[in-house]
Amino acid sequence: MYSRILIPVDLDEPSSWGKAVPVAQAMAASFGASITLCTVVPDSVARMEAQWSSLSYKALVDKAAARLLLLAGELGAEDAATEVGMGSIPGGILDIADQIDADLIVLSSHRPEMKDWLLGANAARVARHAKCSVLIVRD
Repeated sequence: MYSRILIPVDLDEPSSWGKAVPVAQAMAASFGASITLCTVVPDSVARMEAQWSSLSYKALVDKAAARLLLLAGELGAEDAATEVGMGSIPGGILDIADQIDADLIVLSSHRPEMKDWLLGANAARVARHAKCSVLIVRD
């Protein structure tokens, strides 16, 4: 049913992978699917970092890639592929999903807060615009 599962994570927010990764791992085992962990370096973070640090955008992406590999090992997902996107969070996730031809995205979402009603949550944007199925796991 599913052959390529994408799991987007926020490297600074453990709740983004706490429940989503085990769910995706169980689904991958059931379907014999591959897993790709991804994170996105938002443009806003890169611009802010560039003002206060000598780190280049490539260095930020490389740092995120190293952290993602470390996280994969900690989560028992050593066989998972890893990808780092750039730009807006939902846009970066969707770009990676297209790039790897994902047929399922499994991501976490927190309980909606007032700002989510005004601006919209990243998970909602991904679900609205993804070309593949999306499973949102609540915290």
